[in-house]
Amino acid sequence: MAISSTLKKLVFTFLLLQISSLSHAHLLKTCKIDQIYNIGDSISDTGNLIREIGLATFCARPPYGESFFKKPTGRCSNGLLMIDFMALDAGVPLLPPYKNSGADFRHGVNFAVAGSTALPCKKMENAVFMFGTIGGNDYNYAFFEGKPIEEVRSMVPQVVNTIMLGVKKVMSYGATKVVVPGNMPIGCLPVYKTQFLTNISAAYDESLCLKQMNDFAKYHNQQLQQAIHDLQQQNPNATVVYADYYNAYQFLLEHSKSHGFETERACCGIGGKYNYDMPRMCGNDGVGVCPDPERYVSWDGVHLTQRSYKIMAGWLLRQIFSSLHCHF
Repeated sequence: MAISSTLKKLVFTFLLLQISSLSHAHLLKTCKIDQIYNIGDSISDTGNLIREIGLATFCARPPYGESFFKKPTGRCSNGLLMIDFMALDAGVPLLPPYKNSGADFRHGVNFAVAGSTALPCKKMENAVFMFGTIGGNDYNYAFFEGKPIEEVRSMVPQVVNTIMLGVKKVMSYGATKVVVPGNMPIGCLPVYKTQFLTNISAAYDESLCLKQMNDFAKYHNQQLQQAIHDLQQQNPNATVVYADYYNAYQFLLEHSKSHGFETERACCGIGGKYNYDMPRMCGNDGVGVCPDPERYVSWDGVHLTQRSYKIMAGWLLRQIFSSLHCHF
């Protein structure tokens, strides 16, 4: 048992060292990716919503962006997002939001939040299209409105079908490399753990995450992977890759726990076991922020810290790279 435990720690440390060298890896650059297009939600929005509704979005207020940009940019974190780290790995500029009409879009554009798919009709041999995460908010709204999990599960086929219709649409514009992320283990997020807090110990797994919510995320991911497989079979000349956000987050949790980082409470928040209160989220008056966000997994109870996104991006880039069928 001791040997097995030691071996596991050595393997984990080796993987972590690889992840830590992300800035020197440049896997997407090796793959000759020089354009990135992104559609998604607040996990990957680099500034569309802030241009749409301004200060009405809490991500437009301090302390968002404080660790990297020194000011809010519309990113729902203390700094960079996974899509930013992927751009850095490809050696291209951080993706400009498409609502920034004066930006340079030669190396890609971020359509996150608004969800436009208005791409130029041409072959994009050296472009990768990040399509997601999409559908998460549909589930969030349903769960927080009190809908039973069976009813929310019944939404999954429709959500997955909508995602795949979008993927087919961007492929019709010439996209040949499409990455479709799955859902994170939502039962580990402070927003869910606060909403569905219970004293029943059997409701939690070994990582103190809500089993039922994580099982739901797994169900969505299984359905999505099957749909991606079917689409790939129908389109052998294109590459459609599943991005395993679920296991990337699990890797992040293991790293954080082994290094004594905070895995349960939000850095920026107020109240309750998980430092999260939906009516008083980060960015509101009187809501405090931790002194060292780099030691936290969760930034605001819903979104992650810059450090968390960097670790996940590193894990994902290695998972995605082997499936992109790069030609050197």
